[in-house]
Amino acid sequence: MDARGIPVVVMGLGEIGRAIARAVIARPDLELVGAVDSGASLAGRPLGELLGVPAPALKIAADPKAAFAAAKGGVLLLATASTLDAVRPDLERAVRAGLSVVSTCEELAYPWLRHEEAADALDALCEQRNVAVLGTGANPGFVLDRLAAVLGHATGPVRHVRGLRVVDASKRRAALLRKIGAGLDEDAFHEAAERGEVGHVGLAESAALAATGLGLGVDEVDEELAPLVAEEDARGGPVPVRRGQVAGFTQVARVFAEEREVVRLELTIAVDADDPRDEVELDADPPLRLVVPGGIPGDAATAAAVVNAAAAVTELRGLVTVLDLPAGR
Repeated sequence: MDARGIPVVVMGLGEIGRAIARAVIARPDLELVGAVDSGASLAGRPLGELLGVPAPALKIAADPKAAFAAAKGGVLLLATASTLDAVRPDLERAVRAGLSVVSTCEELAYPWLRHEEAADALDALCEQRNVAVLGTGANPGFVLDRLAAVLGHATGPVRHVRGLRVVDASKRRAALLRKIGAGLDEDAFHEAAERGEVGHVGLAESAALAATGLGLGVDEVDEELAPLVAEEDARGGPVPVRRGQVAGFTQVARVFAEEREVVRLELTIAVDADDPRDEVELDADPPLRLVVPGGIPGDAATAAAVVNAAAAVTELRGLVTVLDLPAGR
């Protein structure tokens, strides 16, 4: 790294991507050298105009080629999609250009769970190009997985992990409300779930990460998704929710090893959800239970997790997980 900092490109300038870009600008050890978004309404615009803060004199590019060349040896911070299939072409292009990657892609947090062959191929490409690729964020990436693994350092052998995250979606962005099915009837929710349009991507990955980080093994992972129906009209929010309509969902992911449950993660995201919080509980000697009242803010924590991993990922090689990161920044 020279005096200007590690060269960084941000790709995907939705709300999370913009938060990532602002955080990069605020870091003296990072230098933002490129901003990329394929949206027709953004390409060609000055970056500072979009971010609303003083920014490098960059224009948003639709194609990453020039930005990747400017950042060779640095890092791509990718905030575009949730599935490995969707981000894989951009990952491979960045790796071949000599960049490490930190991405918000939820499936990338533990890609071997659903995409073992593709993950192995990406790992081999990273090793060949002497770079690393990492998926991280608040959830997956910290709240229900890495945090559990860190707690495990302070106790004896762990028999079981229970994680709980409750999010009040009433003040969250509209995109999240669509993902939780807010305002749908129950039949429409189940149809949307069959199409993969509602539910949280990454909970199963978190469960597998937690099990791996605590040495519990992963023989099988299953998931369940159920709608939560409003018992009264919602108090507010960008999407109206009336009594009898879907206010959100509860999703459960479980890991089994040697024919017993070793991890159970429960995620509730709903408009006007009661008692928002994060909990991690380890059945161990001694047992440990951590509660974060109000919960860790998802969007802000995701942007921070991505940016805080940028320097560390340049010291790693291959397809890695948050379990490979240092405990501190």
